[in-house]
Amino acid sequence: MTNSRCKATAVAKQRGKTDTKGGLSGAAAPGPSKRPVMKISDRDVLLAIDVQNDFCSGGALAVPGGEKVVPAINRIAQRFGNMVLTQDWHPRDHVSFAPNHVGKQPFQTIELDYGTQVLWPAHCVQGSSGAEFHRDLDVTRASLVVRKGFRRGIDSYSALFENDKRTPTGLLGYLRERELKTVFVAGLALDFCVRFSAEDARKAGFEVVVIEEACRGIDLDGSVTATHRSFRQCGISVVGLEAFL
Repeated sequence: MTNSRCKATAVAKQRGKTDTKGGLSGAAAPGPSKRPVMKISDRDVLLAIDVQNDFCSGGALAVPGGEKVVPAINRIAQRFGNMVLTQDWHPRDHVSFAPNHVGKQPFQTIELDYGTQVLWPAHCVQGSSGAEFHRDLDVTRASLVVRKGFRRGIDSYSALFENDKRTPTGLLGYLRERELKTVFVAGLALDFCVRFSAEDARKAGFEVVVIEEACRGIDLDGSVTATHRSFRQCGISVVGLEAFL
């Protein structure tokens, strides 16, 4: 991982100054305020993960404060010429739904062919209102919507690969065909779908920046802390919202 961290740090210095967390604080903007601003190019893409009703307040699998990412993502998106949305899109009999396993409760785990699977409340069922994007999310800026988790027998946290780490969603090919280089990640939830997406993009050779204030986490058994530790190990930069304002 040493070379990856060095490369990420080099890119950070090109765009702005590296902060004490290993993320980017951006280059100082011209003018009296000297407020740091991230430089965005046409080789950058904003990847907004699963900003759907079921992950917001009142939803079947609500992430605490999930809807608060919406205004942040809308504002950041104005800086990007490239934007991709992902959408959880499960059949009713999906293997990850606790009600589909006799005697199991949400947040318990089972073992499947591809490893340990957390069991969730039924959520983001295909065609349901819970699967729809949050009504205030500006979807008009997106050039692509990637639906994931639609295969009954396998879950899909990552925007690039399903949980077996082999089955592609098609996003990787899109990013490469478009010759995009840096993936900025926001959305829900920080410690699951955002984390897996960021890690897979980094492993695929992209520079990756997570916009922490445009994410919210579930924090299941310390999963948020584990996510930050993984980001540091993978050379994934973490920035605040102020880098875009």
